[in-house]
Amino acid sequence: MAAMASRPSNVGILAMEAYFPTCFVDQTALEAQDGCAGKYTKGLGQNRLAFVTDREDIASVLMTAVQRLLERFGVDPAHVGRLEVGTESLIDKSKSVKTSLMRLFGENKDIEGVTSTNACYGGTAALLNSVAWVQSEDWDGRLAICVAGDIAVYEAGPARPTSGCGAGAML
Repeated sequence: MAAMASRPSNVGILAMEAYFPTCFVDQTALEAQDGCAGKYTKGLGQNRLAFVTDREDIASVLMTAVQRLLERFGVDPAHVGRLEVGTESLIDKSKSVKTSLMRLFGENKDIEGVTSTNACYGGTAALLNSVAWVQSEDWDGRLAICVAGDIAVYEAGPARPTSGCGAGAML
């Protein structure tokens, strides 16, 4: 483990990246289908409802957000010491989604963190875990990445307009 870095005096979000699939349902069309003009667009402020095709899953959605964060902000994967994932979506219920994202970090296998699978709270838990790590005795001066995303699909009914897909990564 690296020597203990000096305590951080100003902890916060250094950079953010978002990803939304290019496929979407226009919410005006969904309002017409559901017979509720203005409910989604005016009432909820939504214009589009993103969704994935069979070529994407939660791992690829999260991976795209993290890869863009690394590239756009010039983050060296060797300088990352924690990767926290928050999602409600699972691939196969047998392993952490974080394991799929680790390929973005090349030879750096010494990255702490977990996948928090917990409905709407998963992303919040991932962010709070990252902050707690930076504030702890275990922090070694490296960066933390928190990524949260979901693929939510609901049947017709009151929850349907809360369907959608997207991811956000924070450094």
